[in-house]
Amino acid sequence: MIQIRRSEERGHANHGWLDTYHTFSFADYYDPKFIGFRSLRVLNEDRVAPGEGFGMHGHRDMEILTYVLEGSLAHQDSMGHQQALGPNEIQCMSAGTGVRHSEFNASKSDRLHFLQIWIEPATTGTKPSYEQIRFDPEEKKNKLKLLAGPMSTNGASRVNQDAHVFIAELAKGTEILYNLAPNRATWVHVVRGQVAVKGVPLHTGDAAAVGGEDHLVLAGGDAESSEILLFDLT
Repeated sequence: MIQIRRSEERGHANHGWLDTYHTFSFADYYDPKFIGFRSLRVLNEDRVAPGEGFGMHGHRDMEILTYVLEGSLAHQDSMGHQQALGPNEIQCMSAGTGVRHSEFNASKSDRLHFLQIWIEPATTGTKPSYEQIRFDPEEKKNKLKLLAGPMSTNGASRVNQDAHVFIAELAKGTEILYNLAPNRATWVHVVRGQVAVKGVPLHTGDAAAVGGEDHLVLAGGDAESSEILLFDLT
């Protein structure tokens, strides 16, 4: 079974300094049909003006992943981390019992474009933690690169949930076969370009939920290069 979520159906708000799209209900956007998907609770696409950002604010009991598409994100948190995050890196902050952080566009001239992902944790009240891992862009070309999972292995960040998060960059006409274990489902989000999921064409910002299947095929479309996020969830 496949369910399509088109880019234009997402929640949208433009605050001037922030242009944001919400795949799932978030802030002032509410859609009872799209509260989340299994443990995937938030998938926001944010564009932040130069020098602007989110001031210090708090989170608890949430696994927060950040993936930068363009620009540089300046991160600071109550655990003492001060980092810059750019493309081909994954940042994972496990909020646990509580953490405060800020996120700003590090540039005074260029736009920041990034995805922020929230995954509900398997257990609550854990100690907060932070990871930031850089990877070679070749690791995601025409194959799925594991960004995060329940164990820190092969350069992936650890999340407190039985969830696997992959990134892949597909050349035109390339196909990737992904096998699904019983009782699991995937959410595929097109970061950019054109990708077919089980033969259904998707474009930038579109997504597909796939369940009740033992595999799916991801195929690069007419764009010279396309990028997708794939979430494998219980």
